[in-house]
Amino acid sequence: MNEKTKNIIIAFAWAISITALCALGVFRRPELWIEDEIFQNPVAVPGDIVIIGIDENDIKEFGPYSSWDRSIMASALEMLASDPDQRPAVVAIDTMYSGNINEESDERLANAAAELGNVITASQATFGTRTTFGSATVIIDDFAVLNYEEPYDALKEVSTQGHINAMYDEDGIVRHALLYVEPEGKRVYSMQFEAAREYALQKGYDVQVPPTNSRGQYFISFSAKPGDFYDGVNLSRLIKGEVDPSYYAGKLVLIGPYTTGLQDSYNTPIDKGQMMYGVEYQANVIQCILDANYKEEAPDYFQIGALFIVCFAFYVFCNNRKLRFTIPALIVGEFLAIGSSMWLYSVGYITHALWIPLGLMVLFVASVAINYIRAAIERQNVTRTFERYVAPNIVNEILKEGTDSLKLGGKLCNIAVLFVDIRGFTTMSERLSPEEVVYILNQYLSMTSACVERYQGTLDKFVGDATMAFWGAPIADEDPIYHAALTAIDIIKGADELSAKLKEDVNEEIHVGVGVHYGPAVVGNMGSERRMDYTAIGDTVNTSARLEANAPGGTIYVSRAVADALKGRMKCVPLEKPIKLKGKADGFEILSLIGPEEE
Repeated sequence: MNEKTKNIIIAFAWAISITALCALGVFRRPELWIEDEIFQNPVAVPGDIVIIGIDENDIKEFGPYSSWDRSIMASALEMLASDPDQRPAVVAIDTMYSGNINEESDERLANAAAELGNVITASQATFGTRTTFGSATVIIDDFAVLNYEEPYDALKEVSTQGHINAMYDEDGIVRHALLYVEPEGKRVYSMQFEAAREYALQKGYDVQVPPTNSRGQYFISFSAKPGDFYDGVNLSRLIKGEVDPSYYAGKLVLIGPYTTGLQDSYNTPIDKGQMMYGVEYQANVIQCILDANYKEEAPDYFQIGALFIVCFAFYVFCNNRKLRFTIPALIVGEFLAIGSSMWLYSVGYITHALWIPLGLMVLFVASVAINYIRAAIERQNVTRTFERYVAPNIVNEILKEGTDSLKLGGKLCNIAVLFVDIRGFTTMSERLSPEEVVYILNQYLSMTSACVERYQGTLDKFVGDATMAFWGAPIADEDPIYHAALTAIDIIKGADELSAKLKEDVNEEIHVGVGVHYGPAVVGNMGSERRMDYTAIGDTVNTSARLEANAPGGTIYVSRAVADALKGRMKCVPLEKPIKLKGKADGFEILSLIGPEEE
């Protein structure tokens, strides 16, 4: 499978996974929160709806609400009807008056409603689960009307009834209104719809019936936040005649509880920090109906298809691409997605506003993570390959210091330098086949490099059958001479073992000579900008090479500087027949390293 096909499969898997999670509603709660923030915004309302609240001042004036006589509401309706020329168009009372309590006050309230006209009174349904057993089936209705409460008969006859049920969404927020309930097969519309319809008729037009789901619910476009519809006019002020009739003349008047003590408030999407009183909720729904500001859910199959296509295309674009391209793509995609949802909402369609922005963000993070992992793997592979050509400690130093360490240049430092090669290798190679020469050389060089790495040396280079290594750079070494000496001894032992193996394999033996010297050298990147080596140069390196060139097979030659540093730990003996190194003045002493003192 090629890389392109693999990336397409991965993009498909990501797109289908995100699409499935969104379609299953995994992100439903945050999705609702986002939709509330971008869809529900207060707007200027025309002022056709006014609220007369039953607030704390009314409780103080008339006593506890539970003890109120119905004549109090009758007095309010009588005051609204007192001037025939300045009556309200519609009055909706958002409180229940079921059952007869007091004949006199009940009659007075009914008479006041009849005199005022266009009064909407409240009814209420109780929902639950009803199971119906048929001859061969069982029908379970979890949205059945189990009980229905209406105004007492006298009031019912002179008013229009509208239910006041409010339904919460799954997260406890009221976003939908219930257009109707159907107790015993009879359809009863909501107080909001009846009030809006009657008000529209008074003004000479008709309202549109909102589109509903199977349960008769429709989405509410809230116009105002809690408190925006309320001007502080309460019931006691109205009854006392302190409210100018021009305030409510020709308008739609809502009367209902406006205090927390009466427990008639809801959480709404337009302001989650403050609950909205029921009478304000009624006002928002009525305004929505009057404006015909209805919204429909965009088809899910369309949104699911769009989500999959966008996610697939975005991942294909982001995969293995640099951040300077993917970040602008993410920002543009987020703006387009949210802007499209807002535009569709303005023309009447509700979309899952979180789906595409969330999908883009998840895929962006995933692509960055995958690209990082891919780069890390590639870097690891390059490092492993690089270590085959360059000493591991040099590779680590380059990775640690970054590209600055790849510049040409060096520094002067004291290092221990070791050279080793095979005695008589040229003659041996002339009598062996090329394959046998390569086999012997690879076995030998693997042995020497393993010895160098064992004592944390820097393997500088292979030159034919020679190996060069040094200690003290690029990583500091507290005892470079001792480590070089241990390596030299291991190489001699390793050569003896390898020689026995080669004797069996190709009927050849090898013997190596080793030279070790310590002193100052220039260490760093040498060469050109296109081709460089990390190496050491200087007299110390040359001296070590000449010590090795003069050492017989199985022998380690060291300088006096090395022998003095090893005193007490390694046994070094002067040569029986001193030799003179090329380029060195008389008196340069050469010694033979025998091994550790305890041996």
